Amino acid sequence: MPNKRQTQHIVVSDRAGLPYSKGLMASSIMATGLDPFRAYEVAERIEEELIVSSTFEITRDDLRDLATRTLSEMAGQRFAETYHNWQAVEEMDLPFIVLIGGTTGVGKSTVATQLAARLGITRIISTDAIREVMRSLFSERIMPTLHTSSFEAHSAIRGPIPRSADPVIVGFEEQVRTVCVAVEALVERAVLEGTDLIVEGAHLVPGFIGGAWEEKAVVVPIVITVDDEDVHRSHFFLRAEDTGQRNVERYLTGFDNIRKVQKYIRSAAQSRGAAIIPSYSLDATLTAVIDHVVEAASKRTGKEVR
Repeated sequence: MPNKRQTQHIVVSDRAGLPYSKGLMASSIMATGLDPFRAYEVAERIEEELIVSSTFEITRDDLRDLATRTLSEMAGQRFAETYHNWQAVEEMDLPFIVLIGGTTGVGKSTVATQLAARLGITRIISTDAIREVMRSLFSERIMPTLHTSSFEAHSAIRGPIPRSADPVIVGFEEQVRTVCVAVEALVERAVLEGTDLIVEGAHLVPGFIGGAWEEKAVVVPIVITVDDEDVHRSHFFLRAEDTGQRNVERYLTGFDNIRKVQKYIRSAAQSRGAAIIPSYSLDATLTAVIDHVVEAASKRTGKEVR
């Protein structure tokens, strides 16, 4: 006959009596940057403590406190504090918008995908995908810079370029202005629907995006950089190996322009107070991004990170 302790459900009393779920708890813990395996271990420990103490009904606040204590014991105080603050952020009745910018080849897409998984955000949009849609709507004759890469847009400029200006940056700015019109529309739609959203792409340059929606959402702009030129260059070889892309030579030929674009984006981020996060390894970069996102969101709620 089954043991009662093994069959008894643990319910969260102020969540319509919903049962405690290790999977859901692990997902919420992953928002701290803890890897999935360790997060699930913490969720299991929480369940064990509840069963051992014969606690088969618990409130959300008490469950949050237990999770914070367990995280502190098993993973450390930093993870516990991040979890505590993220829980406060999740209770906000505001959509969450993360804008991840950076030049070509710094790992924006990978960071965005991992961040979405950790934060439980299901909608990710790339500005390259937005540009592809716009290219189908506007011919090369009408909007020529849309039909080139961000670091090659100068080759499509028709008008004269001032002698003092860098053609690479002039072309990049023209493409950014065009793409950001669509980005703002997508963000406004997400805010109207109350949907969390991550947008990533080279076109997310601080200063080019903004609107009244910033008062109706938690908006966190981030710029990813790769400071070491050799490391940055190696990313294109790794991408070719991972995806089977054969156009690595195009990126290497345009590498100096790609670095120019990074310098420009970094300068825009510095002048507008946007976070700049160097990319050294995926784990370190993702942890830094999560820390910044949670801290920025906590400040938006008026609850400073301890």
